[in-house]
Amino acid sequence: LQLVESGGGLVQPGGSLRLSCAASGFTVDDYYIAWFRQAPGKEREGLSCIRSTGGRPNYAASAKGRFAISRDNAKRTVFLQMNMLKPEDTAVYRCYARYTPPFDKPRDYWGQGTQVTVSA
Repeated sequence: LQLVESGGGLVQPGGSLRLSCAASGFTVDDYYIAWFRQAPGKEREGLSCIRSTGGRPNYAASAKGRFAISRDNAKRTVFLQMNMLKPEDTAVYRCYARYTPPFDKPRDYWGQGTQVTVSA
């Protein structure tokens, strides 16, 4: 299984970016995908998660109202739309997936991350 993020870059304050997380090698249909970020010198922070089979997504307080997670199951891709970006949103954004096989322990997967820099 591989998770590959894309869509990061440099954006001005108040701007928008859409991150993508493409999952390859997944042969199951029921899993969770989440977005985390980590800024230099800070702890990793969970932003949002969504289940591949549907249901309401969850958001951290820092993401609520500005970020939106969505999915395209046919492409096995999850998106994070980020609006009204602030300099404090600068971080490496990473995609995470959890799949729990029947009668087995959960399996966790991480992408390499994509850098988001918000600066004038």
